[in-house]
Amino acid sequence: MKERRTRLDAVRNIGIMAHIDAGKTTTTERILFYTGKKYKLGSVDDGTATMDWMDQEKERGITITSAATTCFWRDHRINIIDTPGHVDFTVEVERSLRVLDGAIAVFDAQAGVEPQSETVWRQADKYRVPRIAFINKMDKIGADFDAAVQSMVDRLFANPIPVQIPIGAESEFDGIVDLVKMKAIKWYDPEGTEYGYEEIPAELIEKAEESREDLITHVAEFDEEIMELYLNGEEVPEDRLKAAIRAGTLANEIVPVLCGSAFKNRGVQPLLDAIVDYLPAPIDLPPVIGIDPDTQAEVKVEPEEKAPFVAMAFKIMVDPHVGKVTFVRVYSGSLNKGSYVFNCNKGIKERVSRLLFMHANQREEVDYIRAGDIVAIVGLKNTMTGETLVADGAGKVLLEQIEFPEPVISIAVEAASKNDLPKLSKALQALTEEDPSLKTFVDPETNETILSGMGELHLEVVVERIKREFNANLRVGHPQVSYRETIKEEAKAEGKYIRQSGGKGQYGHVILKVEPCKEQLVFEDRTAGGVIPKEFIPAIEAGAKEAAMSGVLAGYPMVNLKISLLDGSYHEVDSSEMAFKIASSMAFREACRKASPVLLEPIMLVELTSPEEYLGDLIADLNSRRARIEGFENKSGLRIVKAHVPLSELFGYATVVRSLSQGRATHVIQFSHYAEVPEKIAEKILGS
Repeated sequence: MKERRTRLDAVRNIGIMAHIDAGKTTTTERILFYTGKKYKLGSVDDGTATMDWMDQEKERGITITSAATTCFWRDHRINIIDTPGHVDFTVEVERSLRVLDGAIAVFDAQAGVEPQSETVWRQADKYRVPRIAFINKMDKIGADFDAAVQSMVDRLFANPIPVQIPIGAESEFDGIVDLVKMKAIKWYDPEGTEYGYEEIPAELIEKAEESREDLITHVAEFDEEIMELYLNGEEVPEDRLKAAIRAGTLANEIVPVLCGSAFKNRGVQPLLDAIVDYLPAPIDLPPVIGIDPDTQAEVKVEPEEKAPFVAMAFKIMVDPHVGKVTFVRVYSGSLNKGSYVFNCNKGIKERVSRLLFMHANQREEVDYIRAGDIVAIVGLKNTMTGETLVADGAGKVLLEQIEFPEPVISIAVEAASKNDLPKLSKALQALTEEDPSLKTFVDPETNETILSGMGELHLEVVVERIKREFNANLRVGHPQVSYRETIKEEAKAEGKYIRQSGGKGQYGHVILKVEPCKEQLVFEDRTAGGVIPKEFIPAIEAGAKEAAMSGVLAGYPMVNLKISLLDGSYHEVDSSEMAFKIASSMAFREACRKASPVLLEPIMLVELTSPEEYLGDLIADLNSRRARIEGFENKSGLRIVKAHVPLSELFGYATVVRSLSQGRATHVIQFSHYAEVPEKIAEKILGS
């Protein structure tokens, strides 16, 4: 089989990331077409895109869930993950970037860097993922290659280095100039399959020579031979230039920039060449560092097929045909179908029944997997996102887990009938396993099932999936804001729990101090001299932290506070973990009541793009929503407004924006931070 013969140095694990509507999925579709993986051009607009395989993705024209596929180019195997662009599904980007070796950042040639572009770029920075940039939609009205590149400097603080420049723009876009080969590339047919190299048009020679010189000066620091040739005024060979660009890219010092129009079938083959030439193979990157859970010693996981098997589960999917599917990235070793793996996070053994290479929602069964593969495993019933798998009987290792954002918006859901109750329960369990940014719990006061997510669209999509995929009818309440509570001052309190009931009693006594801090929730034991035995300290910490899950004002989770255990006492016979846990909870709640508790609300960053004539009405509307305007920008004849707005004021905002601008304004909303609720509004919330 072709897949099994690919050398590890000829594997590329890449993601395609961008702002919504920049052309990620269209670019992926063209890659699949030109690599021969599919024989017909797919279209997002027509609902025929391979990677947008969910019904809702086809209907909405957006990517909701990351999809994986594999293709071949120049005898290299390219594993691709197409990620969503909408901020509500940013968790899909986060977990994909955690396991990928490289990425293509796609930018709209007219808009340049957009809000979600910044978010995904920061996520890639966090995992130090080498990137190349593709300035897409060069045929669009207002396309400006130089401005798009400059926006990467201004907004991303990146070091973009063009390795191509466009020939023309907008309706005049007619090909690209390859600055490495110093040749023009032209396409000769509408489907973009026939293309060739020509001489650079005379009017672009001067600009091409300037751009090439700029390219050489930037990459010379990664190759002494190029530096010497450049200083001596000699010609730089193509292979040396490519090697230096690759070295700079792998070091995350430069970002090679390409251009084209994926929709018009221009520029995709050179992009595939750049993936092979500049993005890393698994062996090009430093070993992944893990921790031995038994000794806490550092473990280096080398990307070698003969090393012990180590993989990370990064995505769970419920497939209607094969059941629960676990997507994994294999970092080292190999694994055969039918063998066992050990989950180091849970300490359990699981059997691998099937191994699949995924092409969106199509499956190809294989007998074994190895280092560098991104595959799906069927049969892992208990493994969750972010957990580490090793070969059964081999050494244990824990890889760094993936961090997921906390949900900011909630709705109440209930089954429409008794028959729908088990379906709803099954759906919620499956979907929360799939999506770690989705949480569900039962409100102890109202007994309602609460579903929490990252935004209105996120919850809307989840509700639709429950109805369609699980055939469950349900009633949905209005969206509710996920408030938090914190304290403004420090305070101490004593908690004593004493019970006598004839036999052995219960005795727990603690003195706690609470104070504001920047971290989420911190516990510190400041007792001395064994006033409380060490075995009871974990129970005291657990009691305080459990109490913090339900605040003293309105029962919302408490954040940004430090809990210090100062003193206490114990009884040799009657003290127990339960007694200290209860005493700790009592002391915590009493201390928080004294510490000026306040309500916090999620504040969203709104970026509004509008023609000038609608700006007054839109700003007046923002001001009515308690917005804090942060600034204005001009871009391509449009005005961009940035503002921080409480989430509680933004329900139904999309409809208002469309109405006030006759559908011409666009906006992006993403979570920014939590802030204190103004006193009068807090009174209303607490009184309702």
